Amino acid sequence: MTIAIVDYGMGNLHSVSKAVERLGTEALVTGDREAILGADGVILPGVGAFGDAMEHLRETGLDRVVREAAEGGKPLLGICLGMQLLFGSSEEHGHHEGLNILPGRVVRFPDGELKVPHMGWNRLQFVQKDSPLFSGLTEGHVYFVHSYHVLPDEPADLLAVTDYGRPVTAIVGRGSVYGMQFHPEKSGELGVQLLRSFLRLTGAKV
Repeated sequence: MTIAIVDYGMGNLHSVSKAVERLGTEALVTGDREAILGADGVILPGVGAFGDAMEHLRETGLDRVVREAAEGGKPLLGICLGMQLLFGSSEEHGHHEGLNILPGRVVRFPDGELKVPHMGWNRLQFVQKDSPLFSGLTEGHVYFVHSYHVLPDEPADLLAVTDYGRPVTAIVGRGSVYGMQFHPEKSGELGVQLLRSFLRLTGAKV
Protein backbone atom coordinates (compact mmCIF):
# COMPACT_ATOMS: atom_id res chain seq x y z
CA MET A 1 0.00 0.00 0.00
CA THR A 2 1.25 3.45 -0.93
CA ILE A 3 -0.22 6.87 -0.21
CA ALA A 4 0.96 9.66 -2.53
CA ILE A 5 1.39 13.03 -0.82
CA VAL A 6 1.23 15.66 -3.54
CA ASP A 7 4.37 17.81 -3.59
CA TYR A 8 3.62 21.10 -5.37
CA GLY A 9 6.03 23.22 -3.36
CA MET A 10 3.63 24.19 -0.55
CA GLY A 11 2.52 22.08 2.36
CA ASN A 12 3.29 20.29 5.57
CA LEU A 13 4.77 17.36 3.67
CA HIS A 14 7.07 15.99 6.36
CA SER A 15 4.55 15.93 9.21
CA VAL A 16 1.84 14.35 7.03
CA SER A 17 4.15 11.69 5.60
CA LYS A 18 5.44 10.78 9.07
CA ALA A 19 1.88 10.50 10.39
CA VAL A 20 0.97 8.11 7.56
CA GLU A 21 4.12 6.04 8.15
CA ARG A 22 3.43 5.81 11.89
CA LEU A 23 0.17 4.11 10.95
CA GLY A 24 2.12 1.46 9.04
CA THR A 25 1.50 2.67 5.49
CA GLU A 26 4.12 3.78 2.98
CA ALA A 27 4.02 7.50 2.20
CA LEU A 28 5.48 8.77 -1.07
CA VAL A 29 6.03 12.53 -1.32
CA THR A 30 5.91 13.17 -5.05
CA GLY A 31 4.96 15.49 -7.88
CA ASP A 32 5.07 12.71 -10.48
CA ARG A 33 1.82 12.03 -12.32
CA GLU A 34 2.28 8.29 -12.69
CA ALA A 35 3.28 7.85 -9.05
CA ILE A 36 0.23 9.77 -7.87
CA LEU A 37 -2.22 7.95 -10.12
CA GLY A 38 -0.60 4.62 -9.28
CA ALA A 39 -0.90 5.09 -5.52
CA ASP A 40 -3.70 3.55 -3.46
CA GLY A 41 -4.71 6.94 -2.08
CA VAL A 42 -3.75 10.60 -2.42
CA ILE A 43 -3.29 13.34 0.18
CA LEU A 44 -3.26 16.99 -0.91
CA PRO A 45 -1.67 19.03 1.90
CA GLY A 46 -1.33 22.79 1.97
CA VAL A 47 -0.03 25.69 4.00
CA GLY A 48 -0.09 29.28 2.73
CA ALA A 49 -2.23 31.32 0.35
CA PHE A 50 -4.89 29.83 -1.93
CA GLY A 51 -3.86 31.78 -5.03
CA ASP A 52 -0.18 30.86 -4.70
CA ALA A 53 -1.07 27.20 -4.21
CA MET A 54 -3.26 27.10 -7.32
CA GLU A 55 -0.53 28.83 -9.32
CA HIS A 56 1.98 26.15 -8.28
CA LEU A 57 -0.49 23.37 -9.08
CA ARG A 58 -1.19 24.77 -12.54
CA GLU A 59 2.49 25.41 -13.34
CA THR A 60 3.34 21.80 -12.54
CA GLY A 61 0.21 20.32 -14.15
CA LEU A 62 -0.69 18.77 -10.82
CA ASP A 63 -4.11 20.45 -10.87
CA ARG A 64 -5.05 18.08 -13.71
CA VAL A 65 -3.50 15.11 -11.94
CA VAL A 66 -5.44 15.70 -8.72
CA ARG A 67 -8.68 16.09 -10.68
CA GLU A 68 -7.90 12.90 -12.61
CA ALA A 69 -7.33 11.00 -9.36
CA ALA A 70 -10.63 12.26 -7.96
CA GLU A 71 -12.57 11.53 -11.15
CA GLY A 72 -11.14 8.01 -11.20
CA GLY A 73 -12.54 7.28 -7.76
CA LYS A 74 -9.20 7.15 -5.97
CA PRO A 75 -9.49 8.06 -2.27
CA LEU A 76 -8.35 11.67 -1.95
CA LEU A 77 -7.89 13.71 1.23
CA GLY A 78 -7.27 17.46 1.29
CA ILE A 79 -5.78 18.82 4.52
CA CYS A 80 -6.13 22.46 5.68
CA LEU A 81 -5.45 24.61 2.58
CA GLY A 82 -5.56 21.35 0.63
CA MET A 83 -9.22 20.98 1.59
CA GLN A 84 -9.99 24.53 0.47
CA LEU A 85 -8.31 23.90 -2.89
CA LEU A 86 -10.86 21.17 -3.62
CA PHE A 87 -13.58 23.82 -3.96
CA GLY A 88 -14.58 26.16 -6.76
CA SER A 89 -13.11 29.47 -5.66
CA SER A 90 -11.59 31.53 -2.88
CA GLU A 91 -11.74 35.23 -2.00
CA GLU A 92 -8.32 35.14 -0.31
CA HIS A 93 -6.39 38.20 -1.61
CA GLY A 94 -8.74 38.57 -4.59
CA HIS A 95 -10.72 36.02 -6.54
CA HIS A 96 -9.04 32.71 -7.38
CA GLU A 97 -10.43 29.63 -9.10
CA GLY A 98 -9.88 26.34 -7.30
CA LEU A 99 -9.81 22.71 -8.41
CA ASN A 100 -13.64 22.67 -8.47
CA ILE A 101 -13.82 19.03 -7.43
CA LEU A 102 -16.45 19.97 -4.85
CA PRO A 103 -18.95 22.82 -5.29
CA GLY A 104 -18.55 25.75 -2.93
CA ARG A 105 -16.37 28.72 -2.09
CA VAL A 106 -13.82 29.85 0.47
CA VAL A 107 -14.47 33.07 2.41
CA ARG A 108 -12.74 35.01 5.20
CA PHE A 109 -14.00 35.08 8.75
CA PRO A 110 -15.71 38.45 9.36
CA ASP A 111 -13.46 41.07 10.94
CA GLY A 112 -14.25 42.33 14.42
CA GLU A 113 -16.38 39.43 15.63
CA LEU A 114 -13.75 36.86 16.61
CA LYS A 115 -10.00 36.56 16.62
CA VAL A 116 -8.62 35.82 13.16
CA PRO A 117 -6.94 33.51 12.41
CA HIS A 118 -9.00 30.85 14.14
CA MET A 119 -6.19 29.06 15.95
CA GLY A 120 -6.25 26.32 18.56
CA TRP A 121 -8.22 23.30 19.70
CA ASN A 122 -11.93 23.18 18.86
CA ARG A 123 -14.49 20.44 19.22
CA LEU A 124 -15.70 18.53 16.18
CA GLN A 125 -19.42 17.93 15.78
CA PHE A 126 -20.29 15.08 13.39
CA VAL A 127 -23.07 16.10 10.98
CA GLN A 128 -23.19 13.00 8.77
CA LYS A 129 -22.80 10.44 11.55
CA ASP A 130 -22.96 7.51 9.15
CA SER A 131 -19.82 8.62 7.26
CA PRO A 132 -17.21 5.84 7.11
CA LEU A 133 -14.70 8.35 8.47
CA PHE A 134 -16.53 8.35 11.80
CA SER A 135 -17.05 4.60 12.26
CA GLY A 136 -16.25 3.76 15.88
CA LEU A 137 -15.21 7.35 16.72
CA THR A 138 -16.57 9.84 19.23
CA GLU A 139 -16.58 13.61 18.87
CA GLY A 140 -13.60 15.44 20.32
CA HIS A 141 -11.12 18.29 19.84
CA VAL A 142 -8.78 18.85 16.89
CA TYR A 143 -6.28 21.58 16.02
CA PHE A 144 -7.18 24.43 13.63
CA VAL A 145 -5.14 27.28 12.12
CA HIS A 146 -7.03 29.24 9.43
CA SER A 147 -8.34 32.68 8.49
CA TYR A 148 -10.65 31.45 5.69
CA HIS A 149 -13.35 28.81 5.77
CA VAL A 150 -15.38 26.81 3.28
CA LEU A 151 -19.05 27.34 2.41
CA PRO A 152 -20.07 24.12 0.61
CA ASP A 153 -22.92 24.46 -1.89
CA GLU A 154 -24.33 21.04 -1.06
CA PRO A 155 -25.38 20.32 2.55
CA ALA A 156 -24.74 16.60 1.99
CA ASP A 157 -21.03 17.35 1.46
CA LEU A 158 -20.71 18.74 5.01
CA LEU A 159 -19.61 15.89 7.28
CA ALA A 160 -18.52 17.75 10.43
CA VAL A 161 -18.45 21.29 11.80
CA THR A 162 -16.84 23.15 14.67
CA ASP A 163 -18.25 26.13 16.54
CA TYR A 164 -16.38 29.42 16.15
CA GLY A 165 -19.12 31.94 16.76
CA ARG A 166 -21.09 30.01 14.14
CA PRO A 167 -20.93 26.51 12.64
CA VAL A 168 -17.70 26.33 10.62
CA THR A 169 -16.93 23.62 8.06
CA ALA A 170 -14.45 21.16 9.53
CA ILE A 171 -14.76 17.98 7.40
CA VAL A 172 -16.26 17.55 3.93
CA GLY A 173 -16.76 14.52 1.76
CA ARG A 174 -18.38 13.26 -1.41
CA GLY A 175 -17.78 9.81 -2.82
CA SER A 176 -14.08 9.05 -2.42
CA VAL A 177 -13.09 12.72 -1.91
CA TYR A 178 -12.62 14.09 1.62
CA GLY A 179 -11.26 17.24 3.21
CA MET A 180 -10.27 18.25 6.73
CA GLN A 181 -9.84 21.93 7.60
CA PHE A 182 -7.76 21.09 10.67
CA HIS A 183 -4.43 19.23 10.80
CA PRO A 184 -5.15 15.58 11.71
CA GLU A 185 -1.42 14.93 12.10
CA LYS A 186 -1.32 17.58 14.85
CA SER A 187 -4.66 16.77 16.47
CA GLY A 188 -3.85 14.11 19.05
CA GLU A 189 -5.65 10.79 19.21
CA LEU A 190 -8.80 11.88 17.34
CA GLY A 191 -6.68 13.23 14.49
CA VAL A 192 -4.82 9.92 14.29
CA GLN A 193 -8.11 8.01 14.31
CA LEU A 194 -9.53 10.13 11.48
CA LEU A 195 -6.38 9.69 9.41
CA ARG A 196 -6.57 5.94 10.08
CA SER A 197 -10.20 5.94 8.89
CA PHE A 198 -9.16 7.57 5.62
CA LEU A 199 -6.30 5.09 5.13
CA ARG A 200 -8.72 2.21 5.62
CA LEU A 201 -10.78 3.57 2.72
CA THR A 202 -7.70 3.05 0.52
CA GLY A 203 -7.52 -0.60 1.56
CA ALA A 204 -4.66 -0.11 4.02
CA LYS A 205 -4.65 -2.51 6.98
CA VAL A 206 -4.25 -0.01 9.80
